Amino acid sequence: MSLFLGKVHYWLYNKINWFEALELELIGFAKEAGLPAAQWTEEIYNEFGYPTGNRPLEEIIDTGNIHGWLQDKIQRAELRHAALITKTLDIDPSLIEGIGKVFEKQGRSAALSIEEKIDQPEAAFNSLNDFILDGMPCDRVNEVVSSDIDKITWKRAICLHSTPWSQVNGDVSNFYRLRDQWIEAFIGNISETLNFSRISEDTQEIRRIGA
Repeated sequence: MSLFLGKVHYWLYNKINWFEALELELIGFAKEAGLPAAQWTEEIYNEFGYPTGNRPLEEIIDTGNIHGWLQDKIQRAELRHAALITKTLDIDPSLIEGIGKVFEKQGRSAALSIEEKIDQPEAAFNSLNDFILDGMPCDRVNEVVSSDIDKITWKRAICLHSTPWSQVNGDVSNFYRLRDQWIEAFIGNISETLNFSRISEDTQEIRRIGA
């Protein structure tokens, strides 16, 4: 078990922070929609724990169990997301349109945080994975099927998201719909020459426009 923080741990923690920032936006959306967001937040925090609050990693991580601590934070963040979204949609399924706008907004913000120019599909895919949460690196959720100058295609080898969504009686297809909107906004804002598409339930692609 690692006792030392390395680059990969900060990289993963940064992805957790982006996910938790989106959680705050979801709470804000619920409040604006007139839903009992404060009550939900209290219930969800009591059941699944509090967000990290973007505090310095070295101040809060269990250095005796770095991998386990990070994995636990990911799982708890996923549960809070799934619970917030499911509670919202249980009251009004049409609110998924507004939630989608929240995801798109953060996708754009993430893209704008990148300083270097990105115009290659593989570079866009790598940049995307600096932001989205798909478990731990050792989980190997995504498998690249093909990659060339015009496109990169990858497939989901396993689904880590169905478990937390099932735990809160939610529909994991809502997660994938919303995250696709996040990715579309992200790719559309990091490059004017690339776009994202879902080819099948498990397969996705970033392609050069017109290729």
